[in-house]
Amino acid sequence: MNFSDFQTSGLHRLADFPKSLGYHFPAEFAPHEATWLSWPHKEASWPGKIHTIFPYYAQFVKELALSEKVRINVADEAMKNFALQHLQNANVDLNNIEFFFHPTNDAWCRDHGPAFLINPNAEQKKVIVDWGYNAWGNKYPPYDLDDVIPTLIAKHFNLPVYYPGIVMEGGSVDFNGKGTVITSTACLLNENRNPHLNQQQIEEYLQNYYGVEQVLWVSEGIVGDDTDGHIDDTVRFINEDTVLTVIEENKNDENYGLLQTNLAELKKMRLLNGKQLNIIELPMPDEIVYEGQRLPPSYANFYIANKSVIVPTYRCSNDEKALQIIADCFPDRKIVGIDSTEIIWGLGSFHCLSQQEPAV
Repeated sequence: MNFSDFQTSGLHRLADFPKSLGYHFPAEFAPHEATWLSWPHKEASWPGKIHTIFPYYAQFVKELALSEKVRINVADEAMKNFALQHLQNANVDLNNIEFFFHPTNDAWCRDHGPAFLINPNAEQKKVIVDWGYNAWGNKYPPYDLDDVIPTLIAKHFNLPVYYPGIVMEGGSVDFNGKGTVITSTACLLNENRNPHLNQQQIEEYLQNYYGVEQVLWVSEGIVGDDTDGHIDDTVRFINEDTVLTVIEENKNDENYGLLQTNLAELKKMRLLNGKQLNIIELPMPDEIVYEGQRLPPSYANFYIANKSVIVPTYRCSNDEKALQIIADCFPDRKIVGIDSTEIIWGLGSFHCLSQQEPAV
């Protein structure tokens, strides 16, 4: 199924940009109606150990369901029943779980899920942007099912859809809710995404289709990150003028210099109001190597739910320190650490697996 198949369904390219109609992508810490997930099923994403992730994934769903709806894409009844079995084993409140028969290639809903924009003053208060998706530079074909997920969701809820026509992933951008998005040149300027666009042109797409005024850029991602440097592993807004950024304390580690570069860049940034960023440093977990491959664990891959912040932990010495730093940043939310040591074998964690649907 591709875009042309949807043209007959009443979904069509809209003439105006979302920004020009007053729509914007809210910060993750703004209220949610729901969190979207795509149930994990691709063995090749967790070779040899996909069966080990489900208890931890179900814990994640359980925590989400305490404060918001959880909307889960599944392929069919069999996958739905498999999911239900794991959710019931974890004592998840099924009243807040909704399943949608939307087949996917993989589980990384942050990147293939819909970008919901809102305008509380418009007659149509919520719209969807369906960016192009190519599995992080055509690394993991096929991705045709993932690429149409936003439009399938829009169709179900009868929401207007915008098609920018370029590749963009949700994990590559983070928002302060006040006109600013932060991203990385390592990812968005990678020639495997949109080689026909320069930095200024990409900024224009971000501004027009996310409804922002300002794009901030750091340079680097972390070692082992197959997304070429997603921001949700390195720098996260926790309020409109404060970021958490990961740093590596071991000067002999490959990540040390990369993350110092980002830190130096953050210190020079100014927000739209002229203010400097408040920067809070977050340690990196210990190095994790599995089957000879360095994995990309990061405490920055937390997910901000309505009443909690769900933080990946990695059975290592910095877990408690990281949880305490994040707790200090979110005094009004419960901090929940969930072991992500098995999940990170898939090269992502809880933020990568989820996409928020804002309340409006």
